Amino acid sequence: QVQLVESGGGLEQAGDSLRLSCAASGRPLNNYIMGWFRQAPGKERDIVAAITWGDGNTYYADSVKGRFTVSRDNGKNTVYLQMNSLKLEDTAVYYCAARTEGAPAYYASAFDLWGQGTQVTVSS
Repeated sequence: QVQLVESGGGLEQAGDSLRLSCAASGRPLNNYIMGWFRQAPGKERDIVAAITWGDGNTYYADSVKGRFTVSRDNGKNTVYLQMNSLKLEDTAVYYCAARTEGAPAYYASAFDLWGQGTQVTVSS
């Protein structure tokens, strides 16, 4: 069983950058789809970005295109989310997740493994 542990959240000002990490332990990620989701208070958990572990294909929500970059380090079994030009609306709990089977899909219920989440707060 894979365990996912996020780190790197914090309080930043608008316009700043932050990098989140998701360390996976337990087994290699193979061809998993690794996703970053976020959930603000009172809102649904939405996809931010995703990367296919095997071929590196990426997916981004429209709201973060050009600002966020998802990447992976095979040797460290870690997925990253580089967040630049942060906005107030990026404030949320960010979750790392894995879709272990099936074709790429980018909604929360398609992912079966989840980390505990890390808070990102952007202030003005």
